[in-house]
Amino acid sequence: MTGSLKRRVASLLLLVMLVFGALILPGCHGSRNRSAFSLPETFDESRPISITFWAKNDTNKVQTAIYEKAIRDFEALYPSITVTMRLYTDYGRIYNDVITNIATDTTPNVCITYPDHIATYLTGSDVVVPLDDLLTDPRYGLGGSEIRFDSPKKEEVVPEFLQECSIGGQIYALPYMRSTEACYVNKTFVEKLGYTLPEVLTWDFVWEVSDAAAKKDSSGTYLVNGQKVMIPFLYKSTDNMMIQMLRQLDAGYSDENGKIEIFNDTTRSLLQTIAEHVKQGSFSTFKISSYPANFLNAGQCVFAVDSTAGSTWMGTNAPLLDISADKVVDFETVVMTIPQFDPSHQRMISQGPSVCMFNKPDRQEVLASWLFLQYLLSNEVQIAYAETEGYVPVTLKAQQAPEYQDYLSRIGEDNNLYYDVKILASQLLLSHTEDTFVTPVFNGSASLRDAAGQMIENVTKSVRRKEAVNDAYYEKLYADMVSLYHLNLEGTGASASSRQELGPLPHTAVVLLTSIACAWLLIALYFCVKQFKKRKAEHS
Repeated sequence: MTGSLKRRVASLLLLVMLVFGALILPGCHGSRNRSAFSLPETFDESRPISITFWAKNDTNKVQTAIYEKAIRDFEALYPSITVTMRLYTDYGRIYNDVITNIATDTTPNVCITYPDHIATYLTGSDVVVPLDDLLTDPRYGLGGSEIRFDSPKKEEVVPEFLQECSIGGQIYALPYMRSTEACYVNKTFVEKLGYTLPEVLTWDFVWEVSDAAAKKDSSGTYLVNGQKVMIPFLYKSTDNMMIQMLRQLDAGYSDENGKIEIFNDTTRSLLQTIAEHVKQGSFSTFKISSYPANFLNAGQCVFAVDSTAGSTWMGTNAPLLDISADKVVDFETVVMTIPQFDPSHQRMISQGPSVCMFNKPDRQEVLASWLFLQYLLSNEVQIAYAETEGYVPVTLKAQQAPEYQDYLSRIGEDNNLYYDVKILASQLLLSHTEDTFVTPVFNGSASLRDAAGQMIENVTKSVRRKEAVNDAYYEKLYADMVSLYHLNLEGTGASASSRQELGPLPHTAVVLLTSIACAWLLIALYFCVKQFKKRKAEHS
């Protein structure tokens, strides 16, 4: 190859590397050219604007219809805005897709999500729009003069729910729906075992009754239900289980700066207690055994802990069933708060989706997104969605509305819209809002949450497999969790307020970026070969 050809090939390769770098660097770190969003003076309706909305739906057609109606009604108010909805069946998939799209600068406009996820979305490039100034803008803020629907004012959003959306001192989302966990109890079995339900469930009571319900006769049939299957105490979300137990005991979990505190003696003691009851056949989890509702409704469970949003699946007359109707047994269902260590100071987690919006170069597009996000908090949307499951509206305006109060008052009129267990679950949260809490949010808090639940899952599996669960086991378990979930025990001040860079990209993003790299390398190779052949022909 001649010197001239070498220089041309080198120049071509340099060009390819520069183009490749321009593609990859924004993909890894987000666009650096995006400015912080500032509200336009007015909303420009002289041109069409399209926005995308990513939402989560568990194949519930009623909820889908509510979203679709909300979009139609909003578009009627703002004819220049078109909203395109994309539905997901899992929050984790939304999270992964958002991370992937941050890498390619193609995020949705509005997204149903969780604060733990938003903390990871926050990079140094103004990806997620902070809402503090928007909330109180006199024209386009909540209840603003230019809003064309009955938008709630900031003070009408339940303070505890709004505070959950504050990350590092700034509000990055608005709450959409809220739920907590409830314990759905087969009161018939509790009384058959000779017990009386207390006003507030305690962990000691639940463990004692569960151990009693695990007893069998000589043929292996459970005495309480006359069946071969019985899981007395079944928990859906073991991460919530561990987090709530620690909070009730004022034990360490994490601090606001991302310092991990969960690997302590209290956690070990809780795991040991769980292990003891697993050994007696008293406890299992959703990941190991399946949905709590299925066992509860089949008379194979006494205490089923699940979200209040899952209430439509619970009980003899549940409108939604995952088992055949002939398997359902008749029993009295009682909806109670989760077990407590101190009944006089109840603590339970607040959960449920929030809504954030992503920054775009077009300020009018972001303003359109903000208008739609607000519309999701209107009474029409809030009340309609809350009536589908055991969620509660996130605004005092909707909670106190006559139509919502009428809905609550008609408890038990039927086993569908007014299903008693569903409304009892909603009332549970409404009466215990001040007893709810949320965990600190930082870049990595979602991984810590996963680790909290995984420890219970691992211990439960190990006991069922008859593995030795001792001090050495717990030491290894702690070390495995730190390694598996990349937890920084000391913390780095990596709260969302410091706007840390994204962690490892999800698999889909890695595949995408790798494909781009390979494509450019092949292009470079093609041109190199083509130039070499051309020069060779010229000198032949």
